Amino acid sequence: MQFGRYYEEFEVGAVYKHWPGKTVTEYDDHLFCLLTMNHHPLHMDVNYAEKTTDFGKNVVVGNYIYSLLLGMSVPDVSGKAIANLEVESLRHVAPTFHGDTIYGETTVLDKTPSKSKDDRGVVYVETIGYKQDGTVVCIFRRKVMVPKQSYGEARGGEQPGRPEPTPR
Repeated sequence: MQFGRYYEEFEVGAVYKHWPGKTVTEYDDHLFCLLTMNHHPLHMDVNYAEKTTDFGKNVVVGNYIYSLLLGMSVPDVSGKAIANLEVESLRHVAPTFHGDTIYGETTVLDKTPSKSKDDRGVVYVETIGYKQDGTVVCIFRRKVMVPKQSYGEARGGEQPGRPEPTPR
């Protein structure tokens, strides 16, 4: 199974549909909120959300959705990355609720060889996340520094650092 891509494998216009999707649970949302110290009642307090918000129920914290989509994209986009360089834009365009299933896909917008090192380049991508009904909930653009094949081969190939099992 491929994990990430080398610079040469990216083509401008290519679309990677990340699989599988993830159904977001109340537990996922609350754990992320607690880990990041975001205790806003919109995410944590059912009574507050029902009585005081336009949604009438808890909304999943947007940074969890962004993080989920970023993680979904790793096997297709940044699994071989040398560095994530920039998140150019991040938009939350519709709410996500407990029980929604998130899917993602990433489009390659551009790629540029490195000017300083010939064994890498920068790939510019846009990822969108959408719910089970197709509603787009999150869009972000980022730049990722990825190696060329020569970089990977010089460091051990497809699974660098993987040990061999000792004989029994």
